[in-house]
Order: sequence, then structure tokens, then C-alpha cells
Amino acid sequence: MRAQLPDADALLPYLRRIDAARWYTNFGPLATELEGQLARQLDAGDSPDVVCLSSGTAALELALSAMRLPAGARVLLPALTFVATATAVIRAGHVPLIGDVDAGNWLLTPDIARRMAAAHRIDAVMPVATFGLAQDTAAWDRFVEDTGIPVLIDAAGAFGNQRAARHCHVAFSLHATKALAAGEGGFVATRDHALAARIRTLSNFGIDLEHGSQVFFPGGNGKLSEYHAAVALASLEQWPDIERSRRALRARYLRQLLRSCRGIVLQEQAVGGVYPILVVALPPGLRATEIQQALATRGIQTRQWYCPTLDRHPAFAGHCPEPLAVAPALSERLLGLPFYLDITTAQIRRVCETLARLLAEAAGTSAQTTNRPAGTCQQ
Repeated sequence: MRAQLPDADALLPYLRRIDAARWYTNFGPLATELEGQLARQLDAGDSPDVVCLSSGTAALELALSAMRLPAGARVLLPALTFVATATAVIRAGHVPLIGDVDAGNWLLTPDIARRMAAAHRIDAVMPVATFGLAQDTAAWDRFVEDTGIPVLIDAAGAFGNQRAARHCHVAFSLHATKALAAGEGGFVATRDHALAARIRTLSNFGIDLEHGSQVFFPGGNGKLSEYHAAVALASLEQWPDIERSRRALRARYLRQLLRSCRGIVLQEQAVGGVYPILVVALPPGLRATEIQQALATRGIQTRQWYCPTLDRHPAFAGHCPEPLAVAPALSERLLGLPFYLDITTAQIRRVCETLARLLAEAAGTSAQTTNRPAGTCQQ
């Protein structure tokens, strides 16, 4: 992908406000304004509390810390996700418990979490809005009500799709690669006012300004600067155009992709969603690594997302309590295609048609190998 953030002209009014206020960080006026706008964007009728932070990872870490889980809590998360999901759990003093994903939508679902909770001790769940697909907040709210297990949704790349919840907390990223981008940044949306206050305190080293600047629980420096808030506010101004452009791009891309490439599998995504990337699963039996190399020799850059899965990283070894039926095999077939707002129709056609030829060649090679008479060998 190619990031696209507001240009200098769009930022200038906000930068002048920073100059005038001479307030550069520490819960400044732009960061406060951004929190209000994000809250209304998530739910105009019943806005949640929003706390802006220095990164999406900081949002996960500080939310986990503010949830007051027992030390060494076991947090269920999907194998198919970015490593920051697991590192946030460890850095918050807890233990990741790696689970599987649904074969259709590629998400850790409430049904999977219920099954895991019946077999293993789980103190919290951190499902991921994988590739921007929103988690079902109503279903997760019911999970919290039924089990009493708290849920923090990692919705890093799902702004525009993921909504706020009643009982679950939701963390977003504002990284340069996201649909709504500030370069760096993130935020947590929650309807738990006390939790939001704790996150804010933890983001300022744990200093409790309401009680004489004392520290009751150690935190870190996770505040969002006024400069990053300026970029985010400029991005929000452009959000209607971003939303419309991304929806149109995805629809145009999928038409060409489905016309050209037989056998590819798409994630079960909501119609009309806003997605920062486009990931496809190659037909069973093919490995994305081989197709990726072949595309690269033809001048087409792609990316493998979340391969290897978390259970195959040395840092998280031993954190998978049972065999994974879906995630590892699926991840080896996943390929992220070139997907950015200024890609041309001709470029999309070239990507899809080149991919189609490679898939046909791979299928032909596979058929020849399968049909080769016993006792023969290939020279």
C-alpha cells in the first residue's frame, strides 16, 4: 500500500492554532477536540468516552492495564493477527493464549471464545478486526454478559467499520497505513467512564492529578501530541471523501479480480466497508510465497499478511493450548495486493490478469504432477 495523509495546506490551519496556543502535548486542545469528534463519529446518538494515545499499540497496552486484570491474566487472542496484539498483552504483564479463527471471516469469534473458555482458563479476550472487518459488538456484548469475561477489541485498521460497544472496549490505530491516519497515534473507545479515566492517567506516567499528582499505578508516556492530533483532525475533515473513494476503489478492484481470477477466496466482509488493504486467499494447495515471488519478477509488489501466525513466532512459543485447524494453513495462502487510492484502472487490470495467469500455470503444474504415471520422474 501507499499511505496518503493530508497535505501541508490541509494541516496549516491546525498548525497555526498550535502556534497560537503554544500547547504542544499533555492533553492539549487539539487532542481534546479530536476525542470529541471521534466519539461522535463512532456513535452520534450515544457517544462513548474516547482517549487519544500515542499509538495503536499504546491503546492496547494501556487499556489492558486499566482493565485491572489479575497479574499474569490469560488473554485469548487470534493466531492470525499482527504481532503487536500479543506483545501488548505481554508488556501489560499478562499471558497471551493463542486461539484459532473462523474459516469464513478469518476472525476470532464469540463462538470460538466460548468453546475455548469451556476448556481453558481465560481471564480476558482480545479479538481482532482482521484486515478491517468489524467484529460483531452485539455478539461480544452478549459474551461479556453471559461469561463475565471482559473483552477488548483490537480494531487497529477498522475505523469506519467497527462501532463502539456497550460492554466491550475498542482500540483503534491512527498509523500512516490506516484509512484514517495521523502518521502515528491511536485511541480507545469505551462506555466505562472510570476505565477511560484510568487510561488517561496511565498515559501520563500514572500521575493522578486529582489526588496531588500521586502515582498509585505506574504508567508510561502514551499521550498524543498536538501535531499528531492536527493531522488526525485534518484527516477527519477529509473522511467523507476518503470513505467514498475507498469504497469505490474496493468495488472496482473486486469486479476485476472476480472477473479474472478463478479460485481465489475472499474474506466474508461487509458490503460497503472501508478497508485500508485488500487481502485474498489463494486456492488451497498454493503458497503465497511462491506467487509473491513470481509477481515480483513481473514488477508487482505484494505482501504476506500475518504469516507466520503468532503460534510460530519464537517469542510466543508455548502459548497455544491446542492445535489450530484454520489459521496457520490459511495464513500461508494470504496475499495482500497493491491497494491504494491513486492506483489506476490499468494497474488494477494488470495485477489481476497477471495473478490469473500465474494461478492458471500453478494449477496446470499441479494437475501434471497429480496425473503423472507411477514410476516416472520429471527431468
